[in-house]
Amino acid sequence: MPPFVHPSESTGTLSSRPEHSSESPLSIHAMTVAYQRKPVLWDVDYDAPPNKLIAIVGPNGAGKSTLIKASLGLIPRASGQVEFWGGSYKQSRARVGYVPQRESVDWDFPVSALDVVAMGRYRRIGWCRPVSRKHKDIALACLDHVGMRDLAHRQISQLSGGQQQRVFLARALAQEADLYFMDEPFAGVDAATERSIIKVLRELKENGKTVIVVHHDLQTVPTYFDEAILLNMRIVASGPVPEVFTEDNLQKTYGGRLTLLSEASEAVARASRGER
Repeated sequence: MPPFVHPSESTGTLSSRPEHSSESPLSIHAMTVAYQRKPVLWDVDYDAPPNKLIAIVGPNGAGKSTLIKASLGLIPRASGQVEFWGGSYKQSRARVGYVPQRESVDWDFPVSALDVVAMGRYRRIGWCRPVSRKHKDIALACLDHVGMRDLAHRQISQLSGGQQQRVFLARALAQEADLYFMDEPFAGVDAATERSIIKVLRELKENGKTVIVVHHDLQTVPTYFDEAILLNMRIVASGPVPEVFTEDNLQKTYGGRLTLLSEASEAVARASRGER
C-alpha cells in the first residue's frame, strides 16, 4: 500500500458523497500530501461555497500554499480526491485561474507586462498561435483595470514588487475564470496596491466568481473576506468569518505562538459592528 493512503479513500466521484456538493467550485475529500514521507497536509475535507472571497490562514509551514498546489495537481497527493463543480480539474481547467507567489517567478525573463497578461489568454488563443489584436486589447484592458496600462511595454524586471503583483492580477483577470486561487497576493505590496487588489477581488465576487486567497494579515480578514479556512496541517475550522474567526479557533490554529490574537479578535468585533 502506498504511504499515507487514507482508509476512507474509495473509488467514485465526490458528488456521490453526501458531504460534498457538485455545485461547489472546489471539493476536497480526505486529501493528504507528504514531502519525503512526512505529511504536510493530513485528511483535509472541504467544500468551497460559490461566489465568496475565502481566506486561507495559518502559521508558516501549515500547508496553505500546498493546499492550493495539491488541489491544482501541481504537486502530487498521497491520497484523497479533488473536484471542481463535481468534475475533474482537466474538465474545468479553463474555469480556474491561479496567481502564484511572486517570489516563485523568474522576473528576469525578457517579456513585457503586456506579454505576461496575454499569457492568461492562451487557453482561448491556443498554444503556439500568435496573439491577435483582439486578445491584446483584452490584455491591455486588464492592465488598465489595475492601473498598469501605461507600463504595458515595460520589461517585468523593471517593475517594482507592487507593480509586478498588479501585472499578475491583470493576468488572472485576462483568464476570465470562475474560480481563482491566489497565493499571498498582498505580500510585500504598498497600501495603494493592496487597495487596488481588494477592489478587484470584490468586483470578481460581484460578478459571481469565487476567490480563494492565502493570506497572512489576520487583522484584515474580517473586512476583506466572507469565509475563512483556518489551517495547520489539518483544517481547524472553516466557514463564515464571524463564525469561525474566533480567539479559540485562532489559538488552536497557531498553538499559542501568535502575538496578535487580541488584535484579530478586536478586528472581528469591529467588523460585526460595521466599523472599519
